[in-house]
Amino acid sequence: MGKVMAVCVSEARGTPKRNIGRARLRADWGVEGDAHAGNWHRQVSLLSYEAVQAFNARGANVADGAFGENLLVSGFDFKRLPVGTRLRCGDVRLEITQIGKECHSGCEIYQRVGDCIMPREGVFARVLAGGEVAVGDEMTLVHRVGILTASDKGARGEREDVSGPRIRSLLSVGYEAVAYTVVPDDRETIARELIRLSDEVGCDLILTTGGTGFAPRDVTPEATRDVCDRMAPGIAEAIRAQSMRITSRAMLSRGVSGIRGRTLIVNLPGSPKAVEESMAVFLDVVGHGLNLLRGTDGECAR
Repeated sequence: MGKVMAVCVSEARGTPKRNIGRARLRADWGVEGDAHAGNWHRQVSLLSYEAVQAFNARGANVADGAFGENLLVSGFDFKRLPVGTRLRCGDVRLEITQIGKECHSGCEIYQRVGDCIMPREGVFARVLAGGEVAVGDEMTLVHRVGILTASDKGARGEREDVSGPRIRSLLSVGYEAVAYTVVPDDRETIARELIRLSDEVGCDLILTTGGTGFAPRDVTPEATRDVCDRMAPGIAEAIRAQSMRITSRAMLSRGVSGIRGRTLIVNLPGSPKAVEESMAVFLDVVGHGLNLLRGTDGECAR
């Protein structure tokens, strides 16, 4: 979680930005009143407050907005966030589109101190959802979630899927469903869809529901193992341990959890009630693991 330290605009290109404290961001445009806003991929620029502080400690003494940043934010090392990372600040949703930029030839800061941090520390984003941003507002990472329901009848349209939408409704702040699909209980089909959600859609977290029992067509765990590079058994074990307190039938669940690249995949049971019980076990904890996969959190130690 970060905190907005400055909101900066410039009325004309080529002029320094200044901190105005509060501004409205418009979807697919940028900061209203800023000369660099427009229908392109660099609608909003962001810079780490800590990076500017370190730069000023070398005697630079630059003002807010001097590097051309719209939002100066503490708590984030933006250069470590990959393209596609989503951020939330109140109603505003941003998606990072570019890391760094070529410095303007002979910019004022470089001429004065011989360095400029924007090319290596700054990032650019497009505005997915607009709203107002002000100094002091909190900013959080948003984990992209893919939801996959494995159900023969659901895929054929013979049964309404209730569990998949229930997963979406249970996602807390910091999680956003970006994909939802219903596939038949077929091992190759499930595996292929998991690969698509991970590699093409770029989900940080994939939650599956259905296909974790003993029936011959229950093959979601096998398909999950097929696509994972590493398993993460603790999550599935924690779900079963908690569920055993509710019903002894939880021991019959074969759900697994594993990692493909930078994506965590967690199998959930097929019923809406079991989905709710399972998500209560791990959702508040798993964010740290997702940040480790993303490279934005350090290893925890006590």
